[in-house]
Amino acid sequence: MKKKVVSGLLCAVMAASLVAGCSSKSAQSESGSKAAETTAKETEAKTETQKEAGGEGGKVINIYVWNDEFKARYEDYYASKLPAGYKVNFVTTPSENNAYQNALDEALLNQNDAKADDKVDMFLVEADYILKYVNSDYTLDLKDVGITDQDMSKQYDYTKVIAQDSKGAQKGISWQGCPGLYIYRRSIAKDVLGTDDPAEVQKAIGDWDSFDKTAAKMKDKGYFMLSGYDDSYRTFSNNVAAPWVNGKKIVIDPNLEKWVEQTKKYTDSGYNQKTTLWAAEWASGQGPEGKVFGYFMPAWGVDFVLAKNSLAKAEADGGKQEPGNGVYGDWAATIGPESYNWGGTWLCAANGTDNPDIVADIMKTICCDDATMKKIVEEKNDFVNNKTVMEELAKGDYKSAFLGGQNPLQMYCDAAEKIDMSKISPYDQGLNESFQNAMHDYFNGTVDKDTALKNFYTSAQEKYPELETQ
Repeated sequence: MKKKVVSGLLCAVMAASLVAGCSSKSAQSESGSKAAETTAKETEAKTETQKEAGGEGGKVINIYVWNDEFKARYEDYYASKLPAGYKVNFVTTPSENNAYQNALDEALLNQNDAKADDKVDMFLVEADYILKYVNSDYTLDLKDVGITDQDMSKQYDYTKVIAQDSKGAQKGISWQGCPGLYIYRRSIAKDVLGTDDPAEVQKAIGDWDSFDKTAAKMKDKGYFMLSGYDDSYRTFSNNVAAPWVNGKKIVIDPNLEKWVEQTKKYTDSGYNQKTTLWAAEWASGQGPEGKVFGYFMPAWGVDFVLAKNSLAKAEADGGKQEPGNGVYGDWAATIGPESYNWGGTWLCAANGTDNPDIVADIMKTICCDDATMKKIVEEKNDFVNNKTVMEELAKGDYKSAFLGGQNPLQMYCDAAEKIDMSKISPYDQGLNESFQNAMHDYFNGTVDKDTALKNFYTSAQEKYPELETQ
């Protein structure tokens, strides 16, 4: 019952967000009066934010997340800077079936009455539903906590625009960009295509017709082009012509119809393993004995997914998490048939936070500091939201040991410049999940396509009763 109340209270926010659209040289010196004025304004802003929060502030910084990706970034690149006497508490709720949003919404609705140490200080959002929060009063303009335009001057434009409200206020900041590539197994490429060179592999998968022909070759050799039903979804969903929702009506884009057609063909032809995204069977294909040729993945997928899964499987099988285990170094990246974007994580300062200065410092360190961001790329293989850092590393001697010594960064940089997030809506996470889940039954032959579509609309309206179907 409480979840339904929460959803109802936020409907107006989501509706409003649908209407809303979605290196200069440093001065050599600054006069003492200007510096004093700037400091005074910053102090005043922080003081006012704390007053609104209802007191001097607690010692617990509560950060709401759906997995441990950002927690790992925090622990590796900020935790040692946390002032003495303070504690960071990560409140984790998985994303499935909007569970994370429901938990976050409830906490935000209770923000004004929460004790200082229980207040939400920062929360993370994804591209699939970021508009819901940036176009609400639950997020602070980052300028109010001390994040300036200069701090964000090196970031990719799309990561900034997507996190602005209808009035242009910057409501979120991200440390990463999420251009996607096709990440493939070198050993399988050599067996089937005669080469593992990314440029040559790209010739075999550079468009969807070529991709299909290579999929048939993979099957003939006992391999799978993709793991399961969802693997190519983002290449289609991030190249749609229009948002999921037009006014209040749910509209299935023709590009999503192409995904359905392709995936049904791949399932019936044995080009995939009939797995679902994130399932154990899906992950096992990334281990030493895996027969899956490749996965569509952004940079975070290389580090946070492929490396984790393949190395964990190797270790479970008695191997070591190092080169030579049959997986580490047996991967490479190429562009694939179509540029796309998958995901992205934005940090938002919660309205009512009683620790705005610490929230801002976490943001500046992880999302704006050149040295920190360079470490993230070199140590985690992530693609950071900093053009200067990425272009320097793309042109330098950076090598990914997991990708067999390859430097894939120029491909990521080129893809990042093509990202268009103008077709997103506040409903994307729920509708994408419902659509994929409903189509799984069609792919595996449990229901026909018409029934799958009916099931999708039923699920969509259960999540978003304010929306209309066909």
